[in-house]
Amino acid sequence: MCKRIPHWILLTVFQLICCVIPVNAQDMRTPVRLRVDLREATKHIFHAKLAFPVTAGPLTLVYPKWIPGEHSPVGPIANLTGLIFRAGGKEIEWQRDDVDMFAFQCQVPAGTSELEVSLDYVSPAGSSAGRENPSATAQLAILNWYTVLLYPQGTKSDDLTYVASLQAPRGWKYGTALPVATETGGVIEFQPASLTTLVDSPVLTSAHMRVIDLSPGQQPEHHIHIAAESQAGLEITPETLQEWRQLVAETGALFGARHYRHYDFLLTESDNVETDGVEHHESSDNRVPGRTFQDPNISDAMTDLLPHEFTHSWNGKYRRPAGLATPNYQEPMKGGLLWVYEGMTQYYGTMLSARIGSWTPGRLRENLAWVAAYLDQRKGRAWRDLEDTAIAAQLLYGSPEEYRTWRRDTDYYDEGTLIWLEADTIIRQQTKGKKSLDDFCRKFEGGENTGPKIVPYTFDDVVAAIQEITPYDWRGFFMQRVKTHGPGAPLGGLANSGWKLVYSETPNESRAASEAALHMTDVQFSLGFVVRDSGGENGDEVVDVISGSPAAQAGIAPGMKLIAVNRRRWNSDDLHAAIRQAKSGHEPIELLIENEDFFRTYVVDYHDGERYPHLERITGKPDLLGEIVRMKAPPVASTTN
Repeated sequence: MCKRIPHWILLTVFQLICCVIPVNAQDMRTPVRLRVDLREATKHIFHAKLAFPVTAGPLTLVYPKWIPGEHSPVGPIANLTGLIFRAGGKEIEWQRDDVDMFAFQCQVPAGTSELEVSLDYVSPAGSSAGRENPSATAQLAILNWYTVLLYPQGTKSDDLTYVASLQAPRGWKYGTALPVATETGGVIEFQPASLTTLVDSPVLTSAHMRVIDLSPGQQPEHHIHIAAESQAGLEITPETLQEWRQLVAETGALFGARHYRHYDFLLTESDNVETDGVEHHESSDNRVPGRTFQDPNISDAMTDLLPHEFTHSWNGKYRRPAGLATPNYQEPMKGGLLWVYEGMTQYYGTMLSARIGSWTPGRLRENLAWVAAYLDQRKGRAWRDLEDTAIAAQLLYGSPEEYRTWRRDTDYYDEGTLIWLEADTIIRQQTKGKKSLDDFCRKFEGGENTGPKIVPYTFDDVVAAIQEITPYDWRGFFMQRVKTHGPGAPLGGLANSGWKLVYSETPNESRAASEAALHMTDVQFSLGFVVRDSGGENGDEVVDVISGSPAAQAGIAPGMKLIAVNRRRWNSDDLHAAIRQAKSGHEPIELLIENEDFFRTYVVDYHDGERYPHLERITGKPDLLGEIVRMKAPPVASTTN
């Protein structure tokens, strides 16, 4: 006998259904048409028109808020402008929700089957605005589709189909993973795609572009599309090309399967867009400074960008933490497992840089030494565990540099490298070299070749999968490293691999390249601060000061400006010379500092000389690190392009 359901429960269920199922939801089988005009991209204006199949009644359209790969609600709503709704050729009123700034409500008139929406996106010019960086210059543009579209509130991105077209400035070329249907009269018509696929497939277009096949004669195909401000920026060395082709081979050996129809690296070389990298399933949006392939310091600093973003196709896009596998772009993301999503990707981005030959084993060790050293002195771990940095990722991206060591940054990237290195060495030790973390990757993120799809996972899934590779207390291992406060960084992986962290007066090769590329002077392991070299006459900003360091004890703080060293206008060489001279004498180092228009000389009583981190072999232990970075795929045959 059926139990009668009280009226109030029926009413509540009805209300919940109404909240979940959008009023005036489109027929999911009927596509939305989206036309984007980039002919004014050089003026930082993107034009878009959308056509939605509708029926009469209330309708709410939303602008994407939570952006995949950004792990934050950074949809650039402030840059949306010129919004107009039309039905039957007549403009109709719309109203922004007074709580949800990303939602726009309207009343569709009777007899209307299609709602037309026109809008403009104004790309920031010059300096970045929040997390949204400039995406257009006089010579190129990067189109992220989420910047120029709306979709019905409450719908799943997988259930919506969009037919998109794009018109670029005359003569510009383009690159994208989105399949093309036709190209006529300068208009590119793309094949119908789910909203998920559309948002996951940015377009790079430029007056200067070069396309290179990275896997000639192989399936699936891999291409790199290089855009620059001039033809000179498109030149790369044969060695770099060979490394990129080896990257394709190494990921095949690592994962054993591919989960894309084809893969397109989109690479922008320009000083007029922010350096960045964003992962996508079948492509990646990689942005590097101008002269990256001509300046060895910049090139070295950017080496692991492509390996990192490419690894994300498996770790992050195909396999994704359940908290990040949201049904649409309004649902909040939960980043507690970013130490897997980003941390393991950072680990393999680092190791693949060595496996493909971009970094020598020695250069890789210098990178690991610097990472281990700066994390080891993170004072913020006294109050904040690593998991909290992942949960609070949306607050940390774009957070101020000042007091970063006390606040903690997005440490799950680099600290994830140390954690996964330790896991890798444990597997190798427990199995006497028969298995490694690579086996976990092939099991957890490889499997069979498939097209793009998302397979969510939980912490328990990670533990179960790695347990099958090597029995061990993996739950306790991970819990101890991501949920405790320290002290000190997890350096067990270095010791297991046969290396230990030491300091000497010899500059760290990895940090030296980064300092030159980023115009920074880093004396954090001696005096205890980092300063940005802006070249100005009014001093240079002290970016961060290590808590408890000689500089901090002297009273120096982030945000101050360094004017002079030992009564002479400062430069990097003189600062380093002062540190060396103080080691052999008794006089302190005098730093003239400006603090908000007030000047003072700070006396730093430091005499231990310059200190830079390095790795040193542990006598009697095998070099597992050398085995980890060994090339795993056969060398790719040299070709010209």
